[in-house]
Amino acid sequence: MNILIVDDEKLLRDVVKEYCLKENYKVFEAENGLDALEIVENNSIDLIVLDIMMPKMDGYTFFKELKNKENIPTIILSARNDEYDKLLGFDLGIDDYLTKPFSPRELMARIKAILKRTKLSNLDSTFTYKGLKIDFTGRVLYIDDKEVYLTPKEFDLLTYFVKNPNKAITRDELLNKVWGYDYFGDDRTIDSHIKILRNNLSEYRDLIITIRGIGYKFVYEK
Repeated sequence: MNILIVDDEKLLRDVVKEYCLKENYKVFEAENGLDALEIVENNSIDLIVLDIMMPKMDGYTFFKELKNKENIPTIILSARNDEYDKLLGFDLGIDDYLTKPFSPRELMARIKAILKRTKLSNLDSTFTYKGLKIDFTGRVLYIDDKEVYLTPKEFDLLTYFVKNPNKAITRDELLNKVWGYDYFGDDRTIDSHIKILRNNLSEYRDLIITIRGIGYKFVYEK
């Protein structure tokens, strides 16, 4: 697996690189978004660890440019911990957001979980409900025969809901099964992703209902 670390702090890149090498990942480094785009164009990258505040080209600008070319799983690693920044990142399509200072072990757990996410698609090849269709093999959502873009994490969430219909699912279960690690922060990450997923489901947003004090449930009539 090839990991690209994009951060203008060399010390931070060195720390993340050391942990990645211990997992036998190949590591590429860039200190700004422009250099990172060049690396992506010339190499096969499986996951990106991305800072926001960088010279020449910041992380969000880089990610927008990236999405026009490739869909590479991305974790933002930033000192900016405002809810606005996290929601903006998720809305753009990032997979995860970790704030500095951070635990390298936690970062590695998140990297491993994202790289293993395709295992969640061990279902029938498609799911259809009225005008809603999910192609699990191609990882594509269609609404009224029109393709709807979902981030990898949103698709994983939707897959888990469909796999567990009419079941009350706690936020902890979603974190463990979809994210695949013991989450060290609050559960607003789940709520943020659910909000965006519901918006993408448009007229089918009510299939995901909130269970107060517990979590969520995917409800539909078979």
